[in-house]
Amino acid sequence: MITPRSVRPVGVALYLLPVATRVPLKFGAETLTHVTCARVRLRLRDNTGRQADGWGETPLSVPWVWPSDLPYRQREEALVAFCEDLTRAWADAPEGAHALEIGHAFLENHLPELHTTTNQSRPPDAHMHWLASLVACSPFDIALHDAYAKLLGLPVYETYGPEQMTHDLSGLREPAEGTQGVSFEGRYPADYIVSDPPRRLPAWHLVGGLDPLTPEDLTGDEPDDGYPVLLADWIRRDGLRCLKVKLRGTDAAWDCQRLTRIGRIAADEGVRWLAADFNCTVREPAYVTAILDRLLWDEPATYARLLYVEQPFPYDLQQHQIDVHGVSARKPLFMDESAHDWRLVRLGRSLGWTSVALKTCKTQTGALLALAWAKAHGMTLMVQDLTNPMLAQIPHVELAAHAGTIMGVESNAMQYYPDASDPEATVHPGLYRRRHGMVDLRSIAGPGFGYRLDEIDRRLPEPASVAGNMA
Repeated sequence: MITPRSVRPVGVALYLLPVATRVPLKFGAETLTHVTCARVRLRLRDNTGRQADGWGETPLSVPWVWPSDLPYRQREEALVAFCEDLTRAWADAPEGAHALEIGHAFLENHLPELHTTTNQSRPPDAHMHWLASLVACSPFDIALHDAYAKLLGLPVYETYGPEQMTHDLSGLREPAEGTQGVSFEGRYPADYIVSDPPRRLPAWHLVGGLDPLTPEDLTGDEPDDGYPVLLADWIRRDGLRCLKVKLRGTDAAWDCQRLTRIGRIAADEGVRWLAADFNCTVREPAYVTAILDRLLWDEPATYARLLYVEQPFPYDLQQHQIDVHGVSARKPLFMDESAHDWRLVRLGRSLGWTSVALKTCKTQTGALLALAWAKAHGMTLMVQDLTNPMLAQIPHVELAAHAGTIMGVESNAMQYYPDASDPEATVHPGLYRRRHGMVDLRSIAGPGFGYRLDEIDRRLPEPASVAGNMA
């Protein structure tokens, strides 16, 4: 193995893959019925002239990344245009000694500049959210890490130690003020990831706000495509043991009833764990604590199954610095949309958040750096889904395996667009169908993210954008 002294992107291609949902998926105040997945091919060249192509993919989930009253199509078109701008920007990205170094420099300098420039051309009420820019950037960054590992002939998670990296984390991270015994001197991402990761993970099933629970909830519009519709049928078919429940955050009576109904189904069907996800819609901690206290009194078995609470409050943490100690005193409280980077994780910890939900859709670089900071400060981790189909599923589950989460990984693409991943499922059957409540990673093999692309019969459309040398 030859570790390159410097590498840089020299060419990038962007592909757009449209996917329709089989059933609607509700995000906060919006409902998702289709999504465009951005797939990126990035060519990396080292100082000796060797080259490798890396791949990354992320669904551009508009309601999650850019909640707004603006029309969906207007936001989606702006997000796709931003991806095209990123294609050119990444082809001209600076060189560095490691993928993490290049990714960090891009996130710190180039992405904020591009985000600002984009918003300067838009009316103030139509400014793109930072989360949208971050998610648009993620397939490029994932492809960067894939290409770098391929240059070394190693799996991605074997490239994060001192043998490959020329700098430790001290120049990229700072401990929280007043923290005793925490230092990033001489520490690398490899020090914080699981060295012998599990190859099977418990899978969390998402119970969306529109998902029918019992026959009384059926409207007659449900698909008749061979896949389950009712929650109990999903639990029995896939052997589920973990359910994440989407809540409204604006209707306490509905949220309590929803948790109660699902808690009773969980008890009947042998489900072990529940999680509550409010998707940034709550404004006051008292809203959440009142629901938790009511559950504890009225439905103690459901309360006992509730493993954690996820992101009840607005994701702009700097603007909404809410003291959440009252919630986290009752249940672990996970940052999700708020956890853009380690600085916001540090701020969240000071406000009472105890845990971090990592997502590859906020970049592989950002996920690794947030993981290291959170673990160094005793925060627990989860890896959450953005309903990842196709290639996006593979870095997602690998992050969960290497992060050491409190309980498996969320994986719900098989609920909302199961047929979208048919070509990938022929090579990785355990990643796109949950069996005995688990996803199986044993088919992942080879350098980079172990996609085994040459075995997957996926016909891509013509690139939406190409920059640099991709001949």
